[in-house]
Amino acid sequence: MEIDVFWSFRSPWSYLATRRLRHWQEQYQLQVNLRVVYPLAIRMPEFFDQVQPQWISYFVTDVFRVAEFLELPFAFPKPDPVIQLVDENGRRETAPDQPYIYRLTRLGALAEEMGASIEFADEMSSLIWGGTKGWDQGDLQARAAERAGLNLEEMDRRIIAEEERLEAQIEKNQTDHEHSGHWGVPTCAFKGEAFFGQDRLDVLLWRLKKEGLQRR
Repeated sequence: MEIDVFWSFRSPWSYLATRRLRHWQEQYQLQVNLRVVYPLAIRMPEFFDQVQPQWISYFVTDVFRVAEFLELPFAFPKPDPVIQLVDENGRRETAPDQPYIYRLTRLGALAEEMGASIEFADEMSSLIWGGTKGWDQGDLQARAAERAGLNLEEMDRRIIAEEERLEAQIEKNQTDHEHSGHWGVPTCAFKGEAFFGQDRLDVLLWRLKKEGLQRR
């Protein structure tokens, strides 16, 4: 049995879902196909111009609350994986120069091909969103990749040499995401059904068990 998970490195909700999904793959006869996509700030930067004024305050409250409930460390990352500029009215605009998110997403796409997508996503998102200061500095990312069984130096070489192919893979992920039944992340897809958000994982597990999911 397998599920697709459409997932972004810039999404705290993706981070908060990943540890459970990784445990499912370890505990059940389940293949978790974690498929990276670019975040809304890259794909649909105008999205943030259309949200209700209460959205950001509720979002901040809720994400810390859910992290505490799940007993996962959480802090907004510095630097932000997507650089945004804020004008005098508080409106956010995605900056033209993005030193982090393209590399991270291509690394995630390569990890998919190497059969370690959920492990890499878990370790790297834990580094980014788990309160580590300067997650982009030193050997922190290399050590996170190593915990996932991967060699970051080799991966960095490959994402440069294979950029066009990896971008095509990310584009396919995004197209399949759009056809899955939802546009947000994380979205899990199983047999034509979409389960959006980390708060739908229990419902997804119930569905998988109804379909015959067995423990390893």
